[in-house]
Amino acid sequence: MTTWAAAGLWGLAGGGALVVGALVAWFVRVPQRVVASVMAFGAGVLISALSFELVDEAEASGGLLATAAGFLVGAVAYVAANVALARRGAAHRKRSGDQQASESEQPGSGTAIAVGALLDGVPESVVLGLSLLDGGTVGVAVLAAIVISNVPEGLSSAAGMKRSGRSARYVFGVWGGIAVISGVAALAGALLLQGAPAEAIAVVTALAAGAILAMVADTMIPEAFERTHLYTGLIAASGFLLAFVVSRA
Repeated sequence: MTTWAAAGLWGLAGGGALVVGALVAWFVRVPQRVVASVMAFGAGVLISALSFELVDEAEASGGLLATAAGFLVGAVAYVAANVALARRGAAHRKRSGDQQASESEQPGSGTAIAVGALLDGVPESVVLGLSLLDGGTVGVAVLAAIVISNVPEGLSSAAGMKRSGRSARYVFGVWGGIAVISGVAALAGALLLQGAPAEAIAVVTALAAGAILAMVADTMIPEAFERTHLYTGLIAASGFLLAFVVSRA
């Protein structure tokens, strides 16, 4: 199998975890405290993966300047896009309660939520594709981080969509579409950057890492803290430690 095809399949697998979470939310009533706890754990896993697997490797291959520039651009770009989408009704897209705006409350919020969910997922998928370049294998820690974080993301967001009156067609259309686009993003990352200079790959990797960290801080941790409160830090630290152990095992 070609590198880009393998990247596409891994990206699809990572994005598919969102669909799994949405399916659970639609058919099973999961306590919000449980969802928030898994969200906090996933946030810690993602932070560990981007620290030791993404930023560290980007700096080692492309240098500090390229890594820092890419990381900052990724964070700024994500926050700018997130602010714009929040004004259109996507501010609480990962919330499992009644915070999400319905279409009647804010016309166009359904599209904004869908675009926001896509914004959250694409950087992770690109990273999966890049990990396969130059004959490499998919990063186990990164893949585990994406899956562990995507299941509660899909679960929490889909629960909120259901509570705000979104239809099953909308909910599963959003998450199914994002899973497919995640595969395409991973495929494109591997295909377009095959043979690219190390500095370019480092910039793109760091850019994705910056966007992921901004996403964790802006969307995952607030949802987790709302239900787990003072235990959020401990749960996130547990996820961070587990991911670190996996990356070094």
